Amino acid sequence: MELKEGLQPASPNAQYFNSSVLSVFIIGVMQSEVPIEISEARTISLLNDVFLPINTRFSSIMVKDRKGEKQWKRVKVKLEEHVNFPIFPTGLLPTSYDEYLEDYISNIAMEHFPQNKPLWEIHMVKYPTSNAAGTIIFKLHHALGDGYSLMGALLSCLQRADNPSLPLTFPSHQRSEPESSRESVRGRVSQLCSFIFNSVSDFGWSMLKSTLVEDDRTPIRSGAEGVEYQPIMVSNMIFSMDSMRHIKAKLGVTVNDVITGIIFLGTRLYMQEISNKSTKSHSTALVLLNTRTMNGYKSIEEMLKPNSKAQWGNQFAFLHVPMPELKDHKSPNPLEFVLAASKIIKKKKTSLGVYLTGRVLEIVKKLRGPEAASRFVHGTLRNSSLSISNVIGPMEQVSLDNHPIKGLYFMVLGVPQNLIITIVSYMGSMRISAVMEKGFLDPQRFKSCVENAFEIILKAADDEVPI
Repeated sequence: MELKEGLQPASPNAQYFNSSVLSVFIIGVMQSEVPIEISEARTISLLNDVFLPINTRFSSIMVKDRKGEKQWKRVKVKLEEHVNFPIFPTGLLPTSYDEYLEDYISNIAMEHFPQNKPLWEIHMVKYPTSNAAGTIIFKLHHALGDGYSLMGALLSCLQRADNPSLPLTFPSHQRSEPESSRESVRGRVSQLCSFIFNSVSDFGWSMLKSTLVEDDRTPIRSGAEGVEYQPIMVSNMIFSMDSMRHIKAKLGVTVNDVITGIIFLGTRLYMQEISNKSTKSHSTALVLLNTRTMNGYKSIEEMLKPNSKAQWGNQFAFLHVPMPELKDHKSPNPLEFVLAASKIIKKKKTSLGVYLTGRVLEIVKKLRGPEAASRFVHGTLRNSSLSISNVIGPMEQVSLDNHPIKGLYFMVLGVPQNLIITIVSYMGSMRISAVMEKGFLDPQRFKSCVENAFEIILKAADDEVPI
């Protein structure tokens, strides 16, 4: 079983996400445009020739060294143990297979990875649903990498459907208007003072939110223990990237600001429908910030270089972003949700709060061990109401072994929250996926509220005078 190669140290985040306190993983779903005709032998061949060579993490397990630190240890992979072909009843309508697929995803979402083999698996669902002729599901532990790394790995297995020899392209996420670099001395001093103040306040607030201050209990946050082990449901919403860019251009913000504002308004509208008093509750979102300093995806080879600016792994941080209140449900100002999200995220990205919080985690890990640091991360997640994670996908259609992919989305599971939002762009569309505790949130009502929020913000942006 063991290969004659040395151990590689696991990153701090990898250790935090794979502990007795937390076990966070990602499920990526690819919807095939044609029936899946990939045999088990062909699947194993593809995994062996294409997937495993991407990174040694995919053929490694986590072990503890003599000091109790977790390391990656290369092993011989038994690929047949990682490939699954679920069996459903035959001859059903696609709508019936929708329910079977939903239950299947919920079941694998509640299953923990065994620690004696590499932390990933693939599920080939050959039954047609109302959304696809077949479904390919990747389940990967978050310890292997973040959404950026794993999306890069996934794209290494795919090709452009129109012309495999051409490279994939990705949408830009620049601000619509560059800020002037010319500043007065007084302006620079003021900026420095704001930077110091924001750093101190962000750091202090993050510490309080991670340890003492919980969000209110609302229709999106039960506050119960063990919500990460409950059955889930997924609600998918698809929006036009052109519409997102239109709103962005009108308001002079980023596409991410627009998406966050839509989610905030839609969530508040949902909370209002369930309980009107919850519209003014203290509710915080954890927005994941990619800490790499680059635009677009780098190649796997570039990621694995020692001094790469886009290194493989978990290169992200949490931003605590308070959700604006829904002050007047009859005539809310929807653009406030976008502008407030933009202002807060920009302020937090330009402070040292994230860096200082990371340093605290390192100190906790050094003094009390990775399990204590993992408890700190668990508290950060549990005390907030929802998480928002966003990755960019290709603008062109991709295919897997000559199977064109008509849609793709991903989910983050194992998080102690009742509601987790993930976003991915693909083929000119933006897909928002809401993972929620089954029986606690209403998927259809939540979807309706988010779609309503999008329409409200789009209309308000059209009425806005261009900046």
